[in-house]
Amino acid sequence: MSKKVIVIGSGFAGLAAACSLAADGFSVTVLEKNAVPGGRARKFTQDGFMFDMGPSWYWMPDVFEQFFARFGKKVSDYYQLTRLDPSYRVWFGEHDQMDVPANMEALEAMFEHYEPGSTPQLRKFLKEAGYKYQVGMNDFVRKPSLSILEFADWRIISSMFRLQMFTSMSKHVRQLFKNEKLIKLLEFPVLFLGATPQNTPALYSLMNYADMQLGTWYPMGGMHLIIDGMMELATELGVEILLNQEVSQLEVQEKSVSKVITTDGNTYSADVVVGAADYHHIETKLLPPQARNYSDRYWESRTMAPSCLLYYVGVNKRLKNLLHHNLFFDTDFGLHAKEIYDTPKWPEQPLFYVSAPSITDPNIAPEGHENLFFLIPVAPGLEDTPEIREKYFDVILKRLEHLTEQPIREHIVYNRSYAHADFVQDYHAFKGNAYGLANTLLQTAFLKPSLKNRHLDNLYYTGQLTVPGPGVPPSLISGQVVASEIQQKFK
Repeated sequence: MSKKVIVIGSGFAGLAAACSLAADGFSVTVLEKNAVPGGRARKFTQDGFMFDMGPSWYWMPDVFEQFFARFGKKVSDYYQLTRLDPSYRVWFGEHDQMDVPANMEALEAMFEHYEPGSTPQLRKFLKEAGYKYQVGMNDFVRKPSLSILEFADWRIISSMFRLQMFTSMSKHVRQLFKNEKLIKLLEFPVLFLGATPQNTPALYSLMNYADMQLGTWYPMGGMHLIIDGMMELATELGVEILLNQEVSQLEVQEKSVSKVITTDGNTYSADVVVGAADYHHIETKLLPPQARNYSDRYWESRTMAPSCLLYYVGVNKRLKNLLHHNLFFDTDFGLHAKEIYDTPKWPEQPLFYVSAPSITDPNIAPEGHENLFFLIPVAPGLEDTPEIREKYFDVILKRLEHLTEQPIREHIVYNRSYAHADFVQDYHAFKGNAYGLANTLLQTAFLKPSLKNRHLDNLYYTGQLTVPGPGVPPSLISGQVVASEIQQKFK
């Protein structure tokens, strides 16, 4: 008889683990707290608008292709991708914007416009970033990181300095470029990793390679179609997916989890349990103290990636001067980063991001309407009130109207906010974080929370609070890594 696996949570990591384990012959049941699968990648519809609730950037397409290929499938079996060109627009001020082209020749011309003679530096930067991407995504992130000995490989050790693990992203970029706008462009991807560019290893220029070389894509119909595809695959593989099943307790006998109990009293027996929900919540709320990997003091000492203040907005007209992705860097980048990471507080003049997917895909909004997604990155653990949400919506909407030179407020027909309290309510997110654990040098690889419970033989963890880290592609990989560990021990 095949061994029973219970997966807690149906986000990217949970579904990736479920599919991988089912394909290996395990009997898999996924328990999802919410009424809709997908975790942070859920969707909702309202008045003819379709809103993706979380991830909106589709980077690293090779990771998705590799995942589906494991099961003899292709991405195109589930959704159709469109490459965005320009990839996105950066606003530095009034009549001061940068459209980042998808074509490399056009990208080099853009760099030359801002910094004459910078083409050789750009080529060098992207060549180094490409090496980091290949080594990082193939050697580093696919290791379970249960021991430092996993990295005792001469090829990996000898590449450590080439990977620039001990040079900051800020220093690396400034060694090659002088123009402040280009510097902001190259530093922006690390804003969500959990530290300022000054404290983020230059290894993460691999994200610039993903951005500029591999491209920015969009699954037509919405990001939730990735989840829909994974759900379809999971069902085909025999995975049972149960919604509205919030886990309230993991019953422990001797050195194993024997039963998984939900808030409505349902009990599920298990040979193996995969915690794809919030790691901190599983440890502190579902397990007895003696079965936990980490203390409260440990969790409080962790550096978290940001939370977000989000707005889902429907507008009853088509808008001008916006692309699918828009970054508003018209205020002090450095100050906002410090207000997230160094002195956590609500920002004075926040940077913000606007996604307008209906520009690429008009079918996700009523005819003649626009679907908007606003995001302000903020520190985790902040006070979250309706008044604060209303204040910041007013701040960024005024700037959006001013910079894009059009009235928007009077055309809003739907507006929903989402912030710390919602992340806690819906996902049990530690401190209301949106992106998990920060990718600092001291929270990398085997220095992250372990994917294996040290006291229980059959409890594993996956997702953005363990290896390899935050983001959609890393979460997909995390689920596959933990499935591989389980397969080796229990098959």
